[in-house]
Amino acid sequence: MPASGGHASSELVLVGANHRSSSGAVRDLICTEGTEVPGVLARLRAAGLTEMLWLSTCDRVEVLAASCDPAAAAAAAASALAERAGMTAEALAPELYTLTGGDAVRHLFAVACSLDSQVVGEPHVLGQVKAAHRASVAAHATGPELEAVLQAAYAAAKRVRTETAIAERPVSIAAAAVQTARDIHGDLDRSAALLIGLGDMGELMVDALREAGLPRLTVAARVDRRAEAAARRLGCHHVPIDDLDTALVSADIVVTAAGLGRYILSADRMEAVLKKRRRRPVFVIDTAIPGDVDPAVGGLEGVFVYDLADLERVALEGRATREAAAAAAWAIVDQAVAAFARGRAERAAVPAVAALRGHFEAVRSRLLAEHAGADPAEATRLLVNRLLHDPSQVLRAMAASHDMEQVEAERLLRRLFRLDGAENAAAGAGFSTAGPVPGPSEGEVR
Repeated sequence: MPASGGHASSELVLVGANHRSSSGAVRDLICTEGTEVPGVLARLRAAGLTEMLWLSTCDRVEVLAASCDPAAAAAAAASALAERAGMTAEALAPELYTLTGGDAVRHLFAVACSLDSQVVGEPHVLGQVKAAHRASVAAHATGPELEAVLQAAYAAAKRVRTETAIAERPVSIAAAAVQTARDIHGDLDRSAALLIGLGDMGELMVDALREAGLPRLTVAARVDRRAEAAARRLGCHHVPIDDLDTALVSADIVVTAAGLGRYILSADRMEAVLKKRRRRPVFVIDTAIPGDVDPAVGGLEGVFVYDLADLERVALEGRATREAAAAAAWAIVDQAVAAFARGRAERAAVPAVAALRGHFEAVRSRLLAEHAGADPAEATRLLVNRLLHDPSQVLRAMAASHDMEQVEAERLLRRLFRLDGAENAAAGAGFSTAGPVPGPSEGEVR
């Protein structure tokens, strides 16, 4: 969405890796905890960016920037992500996507509206965008372009959540998980849960379970520092992934959210766990896409496996309702993107309009000073002639030199001043506006 006017203008650029473009292992490498964000923003500033945001969740790591050199900004963002991953830019490139202009705006709006999540409508991501925004503000890494697009994204998200039913879906899924847990274990105040992996939906599930009275929670993740950070955030314990079997024995509820593309819980592993638990039942919630749990686990006596689709069937009347809500939400996003583009274009035109108005006012002031006391008819005739002097001269020069832009200039002139309508009105009044635009009268110069 470049601005008009011939001056260098900022372009929005977004570079990132999400659950569709990259593997969970790669996202683990580039995932950034809150305390690390100032450092990566400083790295981007050193690379020449002045307006940027670093968004890091379990589903995505993205860099949003506003820059007069989009190609350089995209390269700097990709380099920073590669450095974070400990990979070369060439090795990481297949895992990344790069969006500019309107495409970047639409993607940001979709993320803020929870339309680009693994589970459409989950509520956490908007808060994560706002947290990333606050981090950029604290690091003095924002500016007018970034602020404008983020505020527009928040407004779109508010509309989606108030005008559609999409915001209810993740809450309903979490409520279904809580109800199913109660059906299996009764009151949750004597139960313990284990969260494996740190996907957004996994955290949503354990948050709902904790609110429902679950007293004990343990976190296990492939990267210890992420497990420690999640444990601090959730107010619970964490264990190394190597101690997973021991943690499973103590867990009445297991929530998986790793999404590694391979099974974490196999039938053999869970059979061994059940023996040590003396066949006490286990409720397993598989929130990962692709799943973390071998389907054979569901055939074991004492294990109740539910994935997100199962929970949807418990909680929702049907997928058609959610799809209809998502379609309505996408319509709101597209409206918001169009409105943002229109507003940005209008703002870009303001300097030219202001310059034109200032020029007209200067001409009027000089003419009044030169022709003080002239009657209104004469004064307005002189003003019109003087204002038309430069445009008339330029159009004549273009015609004389057979400038190919002459036709376009005349078309723009007619559009700007609505001359076609003026000709019709003049013809109806007995006047003719045919022929070239008149120049100044004899002796009338600027």
